[in-house]
Amino acid sequence: TVLFTDFEGFTLIAEKMAPKELVQELDFCFSYFDSVVERYNLEKLKTIGDSYMCAGGIPKPNSTHAVDCVLAALEIQTFMNRLKDEKRNKNLPFWELRLVIHSGPLVAGLVGDKKFAYDVWGDTVNTASRCESSGHAGKINISLSTKNLVDAFFICKNRGKIPAKHKGEIEMYFVEGIRPELSEDFGGMTPNITFHSLYDKLIQNLA
Repeated sequence: TVLFTDFEGFTLIAEKMAPKELVQELDFCFSYFDSVVERYNLEKLKTIGDSYMCAGGIPKPNSTHAVDCVLAALEIQTFMNRLKDEKRNKNLPFWELRLVIHSGPLVAGLVGDKKFAYDVWGDTVNTASRCESSGHAGKINISLSTKNLVDAFFICKNRGKIPAKHKGEIEMYFVEGIRPELSEDFGGMTPNITFHSLYDKLIQNLA
């Protein structure tokens, strides 16, 4: 499962910021993303400008990769919403984040002779990238293939078939939170014991 994030309107806001301030802001956000990715056993792949890319199920395959990515996305979404509120209260410019998740087969590895970087390739990666531009600020946008893997855990609102560049129409969904019966809070952000029990069954299925 591949997770992409990017900041909407980044270029316009960046034009009004000093270079040092811009780098500090990106570092602050991406450092938090790094901590979330590590906590959910995901693999950070790279940052490209204001975009951040990670994946679940690599380098060691697992059966929870899609759920892990959505949980990570929910935490990142909460963090960015809190940051937006803080900046808006101070009349400061803020960035809004698009999060996109897509699941499918891919190839992972190292290429080249210098500055090795672990990376992924394949149609799954290309589709995830195309879905990114079809996302909405502040929303977690997932494909049908990811929805089928996480539907038992999360509320997924059907967006219908959305045009994606060079991919035709792709059925997409917004994740609106953890299902009420699986959440400790009304906002659908914190898994409860039942959630973890269902999650453990996913792990056992691979074993």
